[in-house]
Amino acid sequence: MEQKIRVAVIGASGRMGREVVKTVLTDPEMELVAGISRSSGPVDLGKMVGLEECGVLMRSDLEQALTDLRPDVLVDFTGPQTAFSHTNLAIELGIRPVMGTTGFTPEQIVELDKLCQEKGIGGLIAPNFSIGAILMMKFAAQASKYFPHLEIIEYHGDQKLDAPSGTAVKTAELIAEVREEIRQGNPKEEETIEGARGGYYNGFRIHSVRLPGIFAQQEVVMAEPGQALKIRHDSYDRAAYMPGVAIAIRKVMTYKGMIYGFEHFID
Repeated sequence: MEQKIRVAVIGASGRMGREVVKTVLTDPEMELVAGISRSSGPVDLGKMVGLEECGVLMRSDLEQALTDLRPDVLVDFTGPQTAFSHTNLAIELGIRPVMGTTGFTPEQIVELDKLCQEKGIGGLIAPNFSIGAILMMKFAAQASKYFPHLEIIEYHGDQKLDAPSGTAVKTAELIAEVREEIRQGNPKEEETIEGARGGYYNGFRIHSVRLPGIFAQQEVVMAEPGQALKIRHDSYDRAAYMPGVAIAIRKVMTYKGMIYGFEHFID
């Protein structure tokens, strides 16, 4: 019998963290060895997510938990303020990071890739784990070769900290790889209210909508004379991300270096 992949989850008491805990506990190829949360007491992680008790209690000290238990993989869906330090710590300990947290600079990604290579381990930074969202990004990039005039509109709840979202940024990067920069619109255009036209990226605009009750949606609107094309993806529940997270946990065990973007796992 093959050895199970030992997984630790940071931010395990959060909404995404709970889904990851449930996914790991119900996957026969994985073993949950730690859940870390500063805001939760030593609750049994299985009981916390509505399953049978698993005997793994929540911990509050990340470094101590990783040092004591030495998991194979650390899954992190916390926040951009701590993403880099968490990733650095994991790599230093020889633990493969799977980061669902945005906020990494290109320079930080290069540095983390170098550290992973030196340690001989894999790592993943993915703004979005939804397979549907990844397909939306890929389709938009492909279509932009023929519809280069476009704008991105992304919608999230009003408590989201970053704007634009990591998914929107990644979509823009994929489009920019295959589309020459075109300055769209009237050259004499003038905003009478600052920000009305959205954020500027490579000749097109990104708009961030933040409203209560919205989960995660994004559309890429493209137009040419006489026609328009809209490519849209809607997520309604955090469970949509879990098949991708499970794939990432397995894949990160098989390569060396830091990969940026889950789309590299989708043919």
